[in-house]
Amino acid sequence: MISTPLLGPLAVHEELTDFDAYLDGIAGLAAATRTSRRMWVRKFLLDRFGNGPIRIDRLKPGDIAAFLRNNCGTYTPGTCGVLGGSLRSYFRFRALQFGDRVEPLSAAVPTVARWRLDTLPKHLTAEEVRRFLAAFDRNSSVGKRSFAMARCLVDLGLRAGEVAAIELEDLRWREGTLAVSGGKSRRVDILPLPDLTGRAIVEYLRNARPHSDSRALFLRHRAPLDVAITAEFVRGAVRRAFASCGLADRYTGTHVLRHTAAQRMLCAGASLKEVADVLRHRSLDTTTIYTKVNLPRLVAIAAPWPEERP
Repeated sequence: MISTPLLGPLAVHEELTDFDAYLDGIAGLAAATRTSRRMWVRKFLLDRFGNGPIRIDRLKPGDIAAFLRNNCGTYTPGTCGVLGGSLRSYFRFRALQFGDRVEPLSAAVPTVARWRLDTLPKHLTAEEVRRFLAAFDRNSSVGKRSFAMARCLVDLGLRAGEVAAIELEDLRWREGTLAVSGGKSRRVDILPLPDLTGRAIVEYLRNARPHSDSRALFLRHRAPLDVAITAEFVRGAVRRAFASCGLADRYTGTHVLRHTAAQRMLCAGASLKEVADVLRHRSLDTTTIYTKVNLPRLVAIAAPWPEERP
């Protein structure tokens, strides 16, 4: 359920509260996905209804087309696809909860043209990884926490929300594994815990983590000290590190570190299936895009350039 303060017109807030309950209880979506869909639907409702009541029966397919036309011009195809998917999800909610006739509205949401594997995933080079990890002040408690979080991102390809959700019981030291939850699939996966990642976490636990009864691994270092960090804390630490090491003009978010982990594993000789297992992809097809950045293997199979004709 939504726990944020009341924002915008009351009708929109109440609608989003009901929509979130549907996404959580019926659709079974993770918190990050629900947040994204609420954001786009809120934008749509404010655009169409403003401060007035929400009247889905007054919407026309042309209203949907106009909204998308006015809002998709500056976004990437991927973002436009997320926007369209959020609207379709909202219309399904209206049909299920209120019996609205939304078929014409859903049909008015176009499918965004995207060509599979048409882009290269951004990733840090080995030198950039070194600079990024060196940007953390490992003499301070906050720096130790940020460095441990960064190693989880770089070495295991975890998402920001998954790093924030790690609890002490998830660290299985005797087995050398980490139980990962809090991701998109709502399942628990067991991953091998690399030595360097484990050492960074131990350094944080022994010398930096505030004394607390909380079972969360990463805690706030300002009052209240017994509160776990959020995904935004993780993203903020990464942004500051990129700025400190001079990479802010190229990278901003944490997802590039997930791509970097995949690229490093492939170039170290891991199979595509092994990379998919670490990244917890449901389909191996999702992982195939990383074959395009495995330059050592691509060089081995590349055909020689044709000689120039006289």
